[in-house]
Amino acid sequence: MTLPYRIIGLLLLSVVVSCNVGFKGISIPPDVKTFSVETFSLANNEAPVDLNLNMTEELRRKIRQESRLSENNENPDVIFSGRISNYYINYVAPDENNTTSLNRLTISIKITYENTLNEEDNWEKNYSDFEDFDGNANFENLRDGLIESITEDILERIFNDAFTDW
Repeated sequence: MTLPYRIIGLLLLSVVVSCNVGFKGISIPPDVKTFSVETFSLANNEAPVDLNLNMTEELRRKIRQESRLSENNENPDVIFSGRISNYYINYVAPDENNTTSLNRLTISIKITYENTLNEEDNWEKNYSDFEDFDGNANFENLRDGLIESITEDILERIFNDAFTDW
């Protein structure tokens, strides 16, 4: 292939990729204009005490930034509520010295989505995700980054289930 064709091909590829960046397939009915996220409850004593508040605020931020909906706690069209049901560390790769070389942090949350304009759209789902980390590492030093990664993945799935039509 000659150089001009390669350049044209790369330009076309970059245009196609740039057009798809940010496309989420959001499919929110036109009559839905507002949302509310109730503060998630925390049903696990092992979790950091602010995990529920942080996840709640991150979902609010995500909806505000990635949809056309505005937040309204008085009379919202859609309401999210939830409960963080699990937060635990388990050992996934024991070694020959009866220690572990790999640990896993798992967070689970149960979400209820209520569409006040159309009850047929209501749902309740469980979400869970995990991150593995070195068993020899200090968990306290890794915790915030692990939680952030898990939260991001879970909230992306919640958002997609609520607002995309794939």
